[in-house]
Amino acid sequence: MLATLINYLDYLSVGIKATILVFAVSLLFGLCISFLVGLIRFARIPILYQICFLYVGIFRGTSLLIQLFWIYFSLPMFGISISSFAAGCLGLALNNGAYGSEIVRGALSSVSKQQFEAATALNFSVGHTLRRIILPQALPEMIPPFGNLSIMLLKDTALVSMINIADITFRAQQLRTRTFDSLGVYAVTLVVYFVLALAIVAAVRLVEHYIRPEKRRTGFLSALIGDQQS
Repeated sequence: MLATLINYLDYLSVGIKATILVFAVSLLFGLCISFLVGLIRFARIPILYQICFLYVGIFRGTSLLIQLFWIYFSLPMFGISISSFAAGCLGLALNNGAYGSEIVRGALSSVSKQQFEAATALNFSVGHTLRRIILPQALPEMIPPFGNLSIMLLKDTALVSMINIADITFRAQQLRTRTFDSLGVYAVTLVVYFVLALAIVAAVRLVEHYIRPEKRRTGFLSALIGDQQS
């Protein structure tokens, strides 16, 4: 039995690498989109604000699976043909960025308006105010929700199997078809996703540990265990 499960894991290893790659690329671009759109919506820049508002509304209000289908199957009709990997990463990044932009906007809005007024009185530029005063206070508030969003992104990567990316889910479906062992195959798949999610949680706790002053006063393992227990 153990040997069979190890063989399943070995077969899924190709899909694990694909899932991690899709997740990493989507997360990177999703974070860039989150901060760009979040800052634009926070600053309420004319025209760009309306464009970003429409973008967030569309990608938060429609199904991610349909978004992936539209990017992969519909864009070629307009002469834009991209690979399944690029389509998967683009769809996940745009969807993730729409949700992440609200995290950024909300965290920036939570900073007291008096601090903006004080910075203006000191003749600080907008960029300097954001970089030196606002972001250092808002960033710690973004870490926990971005951690949750990252785990959701990991689980959403399973949908890229529908556009022919050989991720964990895609390989698991192939393996189940070959072995007819739904219980064993999907049990191993669940464990793999769970381990990857735990790795993300640990990474987020590590970032939070070094960004939040109160976390730095305790050891990382103590902070991690304490957060998990709470």
